[in-house]
Amino acid sequence: MSLSLSRGKQLDVGHHGIAQDDLPPMEQGTLDPRDWFKPTDSPAQPDASANPPPGLRPIELEIGSGKGTFLAQHALLYPEVDFLGIEWAKAFWRYAADRARRRRFDNVRLLRCDADMFIRHYVPDSVFQQVHIYFPDPWPKKRHHKRRLVQADFLRQLHRVMIPAETNPAASAPGPAGGSSASPTVQVGEQVSTSPRIHIATDHADYFEWMQEHATQVTDLFDRLPFESPKSAGEGELVGTNFERKYRREGRIFQGMILRKRP
Repeated sequence: MSLSLSRGKQLDVGHHGIAQDDLPPMEQGTLDPRDWFKPTDSPAQPDASANPPPGLRPIELEIGSGKGTFLAQHALLYPEVDFLGIEWAKAFWRYAADRARRRRFDNVRLLRCDADMFIRHYVPDSVFQQVHIYFPDPWPKKRHHKRRLVQADFLRQLHRVMIPAETNPAASAPGPAGGSSASPTVQVGEQVSTSPRIHIATDHADYFEWMQEHATQVTDLFDRLPFESPKSAGEGELVGTNFERKYRREGRIFQGMILRKRP
């Protein structure tokens, strides 16, 4: 751990940090990441007095959590939602998990793992309500473009692991839970459609063009919408991550989009 992150202090990921080595062998099949949020000392049945019970709350995914700034800001606003962050860089993962532990976020977990591998081989269908991908590595050299995270095939995998975009009669459809991004709704005629979404932002113009091209390959699965800043973003911010704040000082231009899962 570099001193620039830990400032010489011992970091403790506690139960907030999960390493790739902690995952079972892939041949054992999928696992439910919601189980990571259940209290380790809880009885077999969740506490019915909790609303909603730990491990049964809506869950959102952030890929590339960095220092965990977005998670720390967003989880504080939405304690009724669980947030799983994936970060491959060990230094950032340790810092973010220690940050969640120190702030006693029972609704945040940090996984150090290859995101593509985890989504493809471990996550069952219909788990996440929202997916956040902010400032992923652009891999600018053409020979490295195949390493870019946002590609049509990966978007199809995200479609699989996101909850269904059901269309229900408006009279019986629940409203957004506390205004959280976990359960936005959009009007469709006389019905209300739940709308699981992928939120994507980048500062790299060429990568954004690439993202748009790959988004056009999955129009059967997603509707593309303009980007909307989360409520946790500060004034004038697109998302409010450490990377954005650093790049903003450099005068970079940010672009983003939302892919809404189709019913």
